[in-house]
Amino acid sequence: MAPVISPFLDPGTHSAAHSLGIVQLRRDHLIPAVLAPNGDSDYAEGKVENTRFGSFPHSTLVDQPWGTQVLASVVDTGSRGKSKKRKRDGKDEGAETPTTDATETKKDIVKAATASSGFAHLIPPTPETWTLSLPHRTQVVYTPDYSYILQRLRVRPGDHLIEAGAGSGSFTHAAVRCVYNGAPGMEDTSYAAADMEEELNAIGTVPKKRKHKTRYGGVYSFEYHEPRAKQLQHEIVEHGLDPVVTVTHRDVYGDGFNLNDNTSPEADAVFLDLPAPWQALKHLTRTPPSAATVQAVSSDPSTPAESSQQAMGKPFVSPLNPRKAIRICTFSPCIEQVTKTVAALRTLGWLEIDMVEIQAKRLEVRRERVGLAEEGLRGGNASAATVQEAVQRLRDVEGRAAAFHSQQKEKQEDIMRRAEARKKGRKGENGDGEGSVKKEKKTPIGKEGLPPSKHDRLDKAKKDLETRALYKEGRLIHRTEPELKTHTSYLVFAVLPRQWTAEDEEKARKKYV
Repeated sequence: MAPVISPFLDPGTHSAAHSLGIVQLRRDHLIPAVLAPNGDSDYAEGKVENTRFGSFPHSTLVDQPWGTQVLASVVDTGSRGKSKKRKRDGKDEGAETPTTDATETKKDIVKAATASSGFAHLIPPTPETWTLSLPHRTQVVYTPDYSYILQRLRVRPGDHLIEAGAGSGSFTHAAVRCVYNGAPGMEDTSYAAADMEEELNAIGTVPKKRKHKTRYGGVYSFEYHEPRAKQLQHEIVEHGLDPVVTVTHRDVYGDGFNLNDNTSPEADAVFLDLPAPWQALKHLTRTPPSAATVQAVSSDPSTPAESSQQAMGKPFVSPLNPRKAIRICTFSPCIEQVTKTVAALRTLGWLEIDMVEIQAKRLEVRRERVGLAEEGLRGGNASAATVQEAVQRLRDVEGRAAAFHSQQKEKQEDIMRRAEARKKGRKGENGDGEGSVKKEKKTPIGKEGLPPSKHDRLDKAKKDLETRALYKEGRLIHRTEPELKTHTSYLVFAVLPRQWTAEDEEKARKKYV
């Protein structure tokens, strides 16, 4: 059976076992996980993702619609180790039973119990979410940069793209989505293909066969650091992208961009994320450059005029597509690198050289609720929205202050009257032997005659919150980030015209003259 399409290209409607899923805890906090509910684990619930918002066993993440809010589970984190695992029916929960697959084992999994709090969202993998959640091995190319780069390189389905300096694989995953138009040995289970086939069968139409053989798109990724190259290859296979991506451990400065058997990738676009991209440009030509050109481009007199493949007697094979113009982009953080790269591009015949700097700012769109009714509520601005609200609040404050001072004055006067009565002695003016003070019944100042206090306002706001539709209230506003982040790198673009021979000139003359 042919392997199914990668979840990066068509994730389907539900998550699946042994496929990549993204656990989203917050807007910028995402955790990638290859869902393996029966995978090897020290937990009785199977493989578990432990986060600050709770534990999420993979058994609760499989066969869930994308976008589902998954509740956290109660996981016994103290039962780690095979000797301490839970036991049920007198048997070890970790006891494994052999299956038909020699590389996997199956064990009884305890059903996870839902926790009282904590949740996460399960979302499908995309180049954007993978860029935010991938394990960083180097500085990555972020979405604002690679989206602009792929647009300027005019990468389309069926194109071949060379990437040098793969690093963490952020750009690799984004490029795959652009070039993919199928792959040999890859089963296209996408909904678009299924709908098209169903529609053609319904109307009884048979699609026409193409005259030319389909040219499948591909990404040819080169990485100098061997551990990073191996890790990227492992991730590409794990994500189901290996039919489209070719990862090669290579020093492109000396060995160029052809494959290990000296086969040309016939690239239509090139992306160089290298410390010294000008030293690799001598390999991105249609004909072997002269020794003087190589030394001028490399800016180093000791640079050999030939590559290691030519030194071993292999003929020069251009890695570029001879049938169309080639577009290139270099990714350099320093302007000195840009200067050397531009000089090398001019020397080797590249045209339309241009430099771009991307400075992205995030826009926050939300509703702003302003008013004294928002006091004590989350997400609101408890400031006066109008002059009338501000004046009324001042009147309430002054009214309560006046009532408070009046009550304090009455208490003070009552204390003074009692003190004067004690000074006159025990005998009163009526001679009955006891002092007498006429007690006047005062009406206490209650809540009925006073403006509402802060406690009263908070209680009223909580009661009104039960009937308010906060998502409809307030003004819809957008705000940018307060500070502009520094640039990631300078992008240098150039175009190498297609190869034009005497035969091409003769064909054009016969056709158009």
